[in-house]
Amino acid sequence: QVQLVESGGGLVQAGGSLRLSCAASGSISSFNAMNWYRQAPGKQRELVARISIGGSTNYVDSVKGRFTMSRDNAKNTVYLQMNRLKPEDTANYYCNAERTSMTYWGKGTLVTVSS
Repeated sequence: QVQLVESGGGLVQAGGSLRLSCAASGSISSFNAMNWYRQAPGKQRELVARISIGGSTNYVDSVKGRFTMSRDNAKNTVYLQMNRLKPEDTANYYCNAERTSMTYWGKGTLVTVSS
């Protein structure tokens, strides 16, 4: 069984920063990709950032230049560094991992950005 545990959420003012972590129970090198999703109240879930097994990253346009996804294979952990946060970034953030024919989800961590 694969477990993903997010941490690092909290309450910050606009312009502030947070660093989210996602710790996996196994080697993250076994996944084709890992992703950060978010879901704001009353909105659909959206893909925020992705990192492939080769290390390339992709971001939704609204966070480009502000968010950076990274990984530490030795710690089986991926991160999402969020800078210059905006109220529109308020959401539950979920870690996601992909394998062939499989996908896994964490329980989420709440990020609240006040104006």
